[in-house]
Amino acid sequence: MSEPRCASYYAATIHEEAEYPRLEGEHRVDVAVIGGGFTGVNTALELAERGYRVALVEANRIGWGASGRNGGQVTGSLSGQDAMLKQLSGPLGREAAENFVWDLRWRGHRILRQRVDKYAIACDLKFGHLHAAYRPSHMAELKRDVEAAQGHEIAQHLSLLDADQTRELVGTELYHGAVHNDYNMHLHPLNLCLGEARALEDVGGLLFEDTRVTEIRHGATPCVVTERGQIHADSVVLAGNAYHRLERKALKGKLFPASLGIVTTAPLSREQQAAINPQDLAVYDTRFVLDYYRLTADGRLLFGGGANYSGQDSADIGAELRPRLEHTFPQLKGIALDYQWQGKAGIVINRIPQLGKLSPNVFYAQGYSGHGIATSHIVGNIMARAVSGQLEEFDLFADMRHWRIPVSERLGNGLLAAGMWYYQLREKLR
Repeated sequence: MSEPRCASYYAATIHEEAEYPRLEGEHRVDVAVIGGGFTGVNTALELAERGYRVALVEANRIGWGASGRNGGQVTGSLSGQDAMLKQLSGPLGREAAENFVWDLRWRGHRILRQRVDKYAIACDLKFGHLHAAYRPSHMAELKRDVEAAQGHEIAQHLSLLDADQTRELVGTELYHGAVHNDYNMHLHPLNLCLGEARALEDVGGLLFEDTRVTEIRHGATPCVVTERGQIHADSVVLAGNAYHRLERKALKGKLFPASLGIVTTAPLSREQQAAINPQDLAVYDTRFVLDYYRLTADGRLLFGGGANYSGQDSADIGAELRPRLEHTFPQLKGIALDYQWQGKAGIVINRIPQLGKLSPNVFYAQGYSGHGIATSHIVGNIMARAVSGQLEEFDLFADMRHWRIPVSERLGNGLLAAGMWYYQLREKLR
């Protein structure tokens, strides 16, 4: 049996819930996609738009996992971009590698806006974001980011702010400056994912919920085996990220789940909203393990922060995040928290998304390390092109070198937690 949606603000404010059948019996398609989050839905949608007959299967509900639980921020911060640039500079040359990574950073924005416009997806899409300096030493990094954008179109959307200018945009004394970016976005991710799934259905895709995959049988025509049926396809795409346990022999030790928590307050008055976020911006800070927040369409503060790298769920997200929220906004001390929930992000040691093949016609994509909305739309585009024979960008990712920790997932998460503690300690000493 599938699991119900978590009791999140997003689940409580769905515009139109999906209702897709459970897969039963035998099916034959061009491409089978496993996973009903952003990666799976967007890969399937792009393939269906190209004329492929596609079937997507999800163990629970569309958008049930991290795609429907995240902070809702769409930024140009690409997971692992520095490590990616370093690895690509060899085969591509420095200038070509820089251009490729720069394009990737903003491609997700373009794809997402096209999706929303083309299919009229109501997902509370808004523009405007602050990357806020938590320590004075962090301003140098923000300044470098703005300088690196010069000569690119994005530069016209960026402003480097000092501490006083930052306080005019967000009602807290914590920050020493910020980069204001009016190209970045924030939105209701679950409504976006559900809207993209409806678009997939509209262009002829088959969608199945409550359909847990038990096995992938490889071969000339691979077979996706579920509890009540099978899908035979020319190609298979595995897009379950941190929520599946398929193909452990090949994928074990490459990705580790981290639990991320979010709370949402009771609705704020207009005066409270104007005091803490008068321009309705999304915000995250410059720490390695950061806080992030924004206002919802109905005027609540949605606040996330920290991460549990043990791989286990936290016992009380509200108790963990309330001190961080009230430290940021003392004027909201004691405010009711109407919703609290958590979800799993797929963490990669070097932060570079992992794309590859498990056999000649079985592909996989995973590991966005907390940057999932934009990155998953980019990856969906790359995966759809790879399945259709355009392998140039896919091969660049498939050839990336990754750390693989040959231990149990529990021990691997322990090592990851220790590494995160080290980086946090080093950051405090800066």
